[in-house]
Amino acid sequence: MEIRKLITIVEETRIEGEKSLAKPVRKAAAVAVIKNPFAGKYQEDLTELMDIGEELGGLLGQRAVAALGIDPKEVESYGKAAIVGENGELEHAAAILHPKLGKPFRAAVFEGKAIIPSAKKRGGMGTPIDVPLHFKNAAFVRSHYDAMEVRVTDAPRADEILVALVVTDAGRPLPRIGGLKKEEIKGEDGLR
Repeated sequence: MEIRKLITIVEETRIEGEKSLAKPVRKAAAVAVIKNPFAGKYQEDLTELMDIGEELGGLLGQRAVAALGIDPKEVESYGKAAIVGENGELEHAAAILHPKLGKPFRAAVFEGKAIIPSAKKRGGMGTPIDVPLHFKNAAFVRSHYDAMEVRVTDAPRADEILVALVVTDAGRPLPRIGGLKKEEIKGEDGLR
């Protein structure tokens, strides 16, 4: 894997809707900009990208948790996304994000029984992507349905892939739309 850049972004919300929060809500994105080994050519076997995804799951997951300065057990939400440069395919992003990235990412955040929400798209330098988020052990916890926008001004280049993993230490600020609360989850099936 050839990494051109590693970026870490921490977003901290202290006031929401004119109301100060008792505890700030923080999100951290760990981003890698990597060379796409299959840019500009069709490749049937995408194992190389799957293996890169496995490596990035651990590397970026650990960096995101470290950026928040919390114990992995304190991570509440997670998500993943990728942007493929114009000479790549959406399947290249899928190869990185899906088959092998999840296991090391879950290890980095301690558990993670729920599916890791994801997004992928093709775009040029500076293209933004919203990394979808939900509670790591129960996808139906509404207070944690959220996203974090990630954008790197000079990435991805045509022959690159931008990969972003996001973790949070809380749900949305001031949630009040009802539904399953994190304190009520059973944590058995990744949904409830």
